[in-house]
Amino acid sequence: MTVQAVLAIKNASLAFGERTLWSNLNLEIKPHEFIAVLGANGSGKTALLKAILGQEKLTAGSIELAGKPIAHGSTRIGYIPQHQNIDSATPMRARDMLKLGLDGHKFGLPFGNAETEKKIQHILSCVDAHEFAEKKVGQLSGGELQRLRVGQAVISEPDLLLADEPLSALDLAQQKVIAELIDQERREHKAAVIFITHDVNPILSMVDRVLYLANGKFKIGTTDEVLRSDVLSELYGTAVDVVRNQGRILVVGTQDHDHHHDEEWR
Repeated sequence: MTVQAVLAIKNASLAFGERTLWSNLNLEIKPHEFIAVLGANGSGKTALLKAILGQEKLTAGSIELAGKPIAHGSTRIGYIPQHQNIDSATPMRARDMLKLGLDGHKFGLPFGNAETEKKIQHILSCVDAHEFAEKKVGQLSGGELQRLRVGQAVISEPDLLLADEPLSALDLAQQKVIAELIDQERREHKAAVIFITHDVNPILSMVDRVLYLANGKFKIGTTDEVLRSDVLSELYGTAVDVVRNQGRILVVGTQDHDHHHDEEWR
């Protein structure tokens, strides 16, 4: 029996003016798959997520979610943004932030009910957030906020989780907690994951395949197939070394390997 793809990207291209971020991209993602998206600044990593969210129109090709065209605001997609601080005066409580994952896309005032409360309590347990559930979000640490963002993304039990550098600005201990939490939640909710990162090491054991974007080109495959000196040198058009040491991978020679959020190509 053939398992239907959660996401199917077909012959997709995205360009801004004369600059093509990527073209003829074909990628099918099955349930439970964990896809890491790597690449240089401005290579179109975040733009890819926006296209999947229906916020960015493709230049060519199509994107389908469970066999149907992408719809803007779909609750079948969960989104985890980069860590950002929240104003300490923000009155929203942690539990209210989770609830936005259920009704934040709807117009009007949200209303609670027993089923909603049950889901909130379940996710508070999943992300270990009961102890700060009543706190204002502006008073939470970076790690606590990211745990809430993961919870907010999965509370509607989406088929697909999109994570845009969710480990940025977190220390190593917090990175480990958030990465493992995302992996746990995708397994519990049977979701596929597309995870943008500048450092694959915190999620290396979770990754099924890598999509590497650079210079308008891309490579897709396992970490062993893609994260190689010859493959990345071809992508970048210059010598790139991939060093493996004690289970970690270091890419040297891309000049901007310490990638930042490619907002300029949103």
